[in-house]
Formats: sequence, C-alpha cells, structure tokens
Amino acid sequence: MPWRYFTRDEFRCHCGCAQNKVQDELIDRLDLLRGTVGHPLRISSGYRCPFHNCQVSKTGQTGPHTTGYAADLALERGQAYRVLREALILGFTGIGINQKGTGRFLHLDLLPNLLLHPRPTVWSY
Repeated sequence: MPWRYFTRDEFRCHCGCAQNKVQDELIDRLDLLRGTVGHPLRISSGYRCPFHNCQVSKTGQTGPHTTGYAADLALERGQAYRVLREALILGFTGIGINQKGTGRFLHLDLLPNLLLHPRPTVWSY
C-alpha cells in the first residue's frame, strides 16, 4: 500500500538485521496523523527485532516495538504538543513522552487493551 508521507523502509530495525515487521495499520494511522499536523514526522525508531529491543529497551524481547505496532517520533516542544493532541484524537492506545534533555521524542502505538498493560495509556520517560 502506498502512503502519502511514509515508506515502509523508514520503520526498518536499526541493528542492521534488515527486519521490518511494521504493521500497515500503524503506518496508515501515522500517515493520517502527518496529514493532520501539517509538518514532517521523522521516525526515530520503528520496528525492532527482539535482539535489538533487548539492547535499547527495558521491555526485553517482547516490547511494543517488536510487535510492529509502535514507533517513536523525533519531536520536541510545540511540535510534540500538536502531535500529542492529534494522536489522542486519532486513537493511539499508547503514548510515551520524553521531552527532557537531548533526543526528545514521542512514542506512539496501537497495542490492544491487555490485562497486564491496560490501554489506552500515557506515560513519561
């Protein structure tokens, strides 16, 4: 499926394994989000293979990024605020906010409501 603002390659695992199990539903929703906010959204982390996720996250081999339903967007300040507002409206089920120091980002996901990790939810890093 062609998207207006994103390509599947933007979501490839960064460890060099070339895996990319990003879900079309996530790209569809991010494409809609991008059109709504009116400015580019840079994917800083998309799909992560279980090995890579263990290296960069406390969520281990089964974290949100390993499902293909999560992405981090490199955003800060005013842009982060606008994207956060629209992400809530568009029904993202997980929103993580890191707006301190360098490397600021928003985590957005479409994970289902699970007993261990109730959704929707918002957290800060």
